[in-house]
Amino acid sequence: MNKTEENTVNVLSRISKPVNLLFNLLFIILAAICIVPVIFVFMISISAESSLAAYGYKFIPKMFSTAAYEFLLNESGTILQALLISVLVTVLGTIIGLVLTTTMGYVLSRRNYKLQGFFTWVVFIPMIFNGGLVASYVINTQVLGLRNSMWALILPLAVSSFNIIISKTFFKTTIPDSIIESAKIEGASQFDIFLRIVLPISKPVLATLGLFLSFGYWNDWFQASLYVTDKNLVSLQALLNNMQSNIEYIASNPTAGLSMQQYLSQMPTEGVRMAIAIIIVIPIACAYPFFQKYFISGLTIGAVKG
Repeated sequence: MNKTEENTVNVLSRISKPVNLLFNLLFIILAAICIVPVIFVFMISISAESSLAAYGYKFIPKMFSTAAYEFLLNESGTILQALLISVLVTVLGTIIGLVLTTTMGYVLSRRNYKLQGFFTWVVFIPMIFNGGLVASYVINTQVLGLRNSMWALILPLAVSSFNIIISKTFFKTTIPDSIIESAKIEGASQFDIFLRIVLPISKPVLATLGLFLSFGYWNDWFQASLYVTDKNLVSLQALLNNMQSNIEYIASNPTAGLSMQQYLSQMPTEGVRMAIAIIIVIPIACAYPFFQKYFISGLTIGAVKG
């Protein structure tokens, strides 16, 4: 590129101060849209129940109280059990999802794979339509027998056509065929190539897919509502959903030796709902910054390079 072309590129890529200011304001607004609701929920969780009854939801509470968190601390057995289920489902589901998604994406990205076209359509069609909820329920409960098992919370969400296409695009545009052919000449098997060559240089797509999967598993409550009736398998999200529809759910097995009426009279209902929502948000929010660099790189998969 000569000097004239370089100057032209610099002029075209330059952002004026008003436009830069507009972009900054836009990003501040978008950040506030994401952060303010979380702060609002937290403020409600530390509001006194009498204040909520008298004044409703306020961004700055009329009366502060930690009763909701104290109540959850007393119910630590129920909360920790639900937290353990959420963590196990998220970790196992993310690992299984990454293994299945990356292996399928890698195979479909190889041009010399004879069934590439057929299986690409098999993966693509479910993005347009699927068998529906009834068919999925029958398969998972009657055929696979997943009802009231942890696998009912993991397997239905493990593979996504969207994630497979992202993986395929990354491997196709990033992994040169020459590297694969060189490894084959050296006698490496397909598993050796995938594990020792492909995966080490695929951190962006692994982080991107890992975040998608972990967010999906951590925030999911629908699978539990469909397939789980055992209270020992209820996740945090399902617990919150049950509380939203029936606040007596968490008091169904009181651990303090109180009657149901005594238990409910001591429960800060609105504060407990919001406190559990905060407990759900914190772990996944703390995990995101560690993957942010790779996640941003993964979002540019398929972009045109200069």
